[in-house]
Amino acid sequence: MNKHVCFILLLLLVGIAAQVAHSQSYTNYFTGDTTDVQTQTQPVTVLMGGALESDPAMAWFLQHTGGGDIVVLRTSGADGYNNYLFSELGVPVNSVQTIVCNDAAAAYNPYVIQQVRNAEGLWFAGGNQWSYLSFWNNTPLDTAFNYLINEKRIPIGGLSAGMAIQGSIIYTGQNGSVVSPAALLNPYNAQVTLLKDDFLHNPWLQNVVTDTHYDNPDRRGRHVAFLARIAQDYGITAYGIACNEYTAVCIDPNGLATVFGEYPAYEDYAYFLQVNCAQPNMPETCQPNQPLTWNRNQQAVAAYKVAGTPAGANTFDLSNWNTGIGGTWQHWYVNNGIFTDLPNVEPLPCLGVNTPDIAQPDAVMQVYPNPVANTAVITLPHSTITGAQGVLSLYALNGQEKMRLQPTQNTVQLHLNHLPAGIYLLQFTNQHQHFTARLIKE
Repeated sequence: MNKHVCFILLLLLVGIAAQVAHSQSYTNYFTGDTTDVQTQTQPVTVLMGGALESDPAMAWFLQHTGGGDIVVLRTSGADGYNNYLFSELGVPVNSVQTIVCNDAAAAYNPYVIQQVRNAEGLWFAGGNQWSYLSFWNNTPLDTAFNYLINEKRIPIGGLSAGMAIQGSIIYTGQNGSVVSPAALLNPYNAQVTLLKDDFLHNPWLQNVVTDTHYDNPDRRGRHVAFLARIAQDYGITAYGIACNEYTAVCIDPNGLATVFGEYPAYEDYAYFLQVNCAQPNMPETCQPNQPLTWNRNQQAVAAYKVAGTPAGANTFDLSNWNTGIGGTWQHWYVNNGIFTDLPNVEPLPCLGVNTPDIAQPDAVMQVYPNPVANTAVITLPHSTITGAQGVLSLYALNGQEKMRLQPTQNTVQLHLNHLPAGIYLLQFTNQHQHFTARLIKE
């Protein structure tokens, strides 16, 4: 063949390869054994404040994977976690795979979904939480996340943006990152964007909104503004977990949160926030374009501040939101947009009385198979049937109700042959409980 023709063909092949690479919805980095293994895992959660990983907390995370396959998800960056998790922490694992989702299409890619579902440990890297939500929310990948949390029950964790998306209520950062003074002067600032019950469903983080980089800058004020908005908009009692930049919170299967950091060498703290349980406890003023006032006798929010140590000596119990070791209670309040903290106070006598409803794995609505071709089996907690009768509804994403029935037993079959392929929302409601789940029709 003429060498000029060969050269032209080579250029064409290079161009095609570059185009294919450019159009790939994800980039994959793999370290270790490609053979999929199944190990004994424990359902733990790790939350990290943002600047740098805590080695003891990351080792704790890996220990609960049973030495299985670790998947790291991100929307930017590269393979910085691979060697760190695979060999530098001294905890043997079968593999570490970083998947960089280049666009929203990755959340529908069969390879990406399968690799996530096969994982024994899932880690969300730092980045931009709005990218994570806009790429992954209400997708098959989102369904895979909740399968790992509530069915396969593996370790889940994240740093910075990866921590920000963990609670059932999420500060999305959709319009940029709001600073505390702006949020306090107008809790309905366009940058105060919240998403409720529409992404991850971690039982220990029900009604919890997290915040990160807590000490740089001071984010306590905006976190209180988030809680005020939740109280005002949803009429519920919300909770908060926050970490300074080099601090990690590790939640075990029983809800005991251990705090890691480098205190006393550094000011590494975690914070556990709850709205004052004494009534009335709603904000006095939480309106658009007005400064927040949430005083309630200078006790609007109770905060347990606990130092993180290398050995994880200090803890807080999320099963009662009352019992802690190594920390001190504070009262936080806001007058006319000005945040104030009162350190070293006595805990409120009613703390822990109105704790979040912890949805144990046998107390959630299960959907199988999901995705489904024709018939889905819905399993409801026994308490939903033994209690008040409820309604099970199936909605399209545009809000149109497609099916409605009143279950008389805990297992329900939904025949979906008549519905087009797509993503649907299942809701079960009675006077005591409310469950939601996504259903994907193939």
